[in-house]
Amino acid sequence: MIPFRIGYGYDVHALGENLPLVLGGVEIAHTKGCIAHSDGDVVLHAICDALLGAAALGDIGLHFPDTSEEFAGIDSRLLLARCTALLREKGYTVGNIDCTVAMQRPRLRPYIDRMREAIARTIGIDTDAVSVKATTTERLGFEGREEGVSASAVALIVRTEEAAR
Repeated sequence: MIPFRIGYGYDVHALGENLPLVLGGVEIAHTKGCIAHSDGDVVLHAICDALLGAAALGDIGLHFPDTSEEFAGIDSRLLLARCTALLREKGYTVGNIDCTVAMQRPRLRPYIDRMREAIARTIGIDTDAVSVKATTTERLGFEGREEGVSASAVALIVRTEEAAR
């Protein structure tokens, strides 16, 4: 058995006026927020998909379908915690996360450290093992036109010693 695996995740949501904007488990001050079944946290959704993919456990839609009332308006930190529990059940821990969020406005730099802390706390790893980066798309594409936000993430998961025996 390979002692580690790598997964990739991607998510996108349209933006709508006067909705809350939550990214990386942190509420961001902005006039627009994500149109979504859950809280629309594209950062956490991309991380969930990266973790699930690394463990060959499918994707976020398989485990938390947007057709289920159980997940309507749900805090995506709860989804991330459930994904982490699924990894543990399969004998893995999270090694590290690297995520990039793309949107034109607002500037996300003031929120990055809080996002890293929220993600690390939810997963149960050191903040040093979580990287969150933000970029604009130089006014190109749906992110640049401020119609939506996207996030991509990669995750390293490591087989636990107990599972390796």
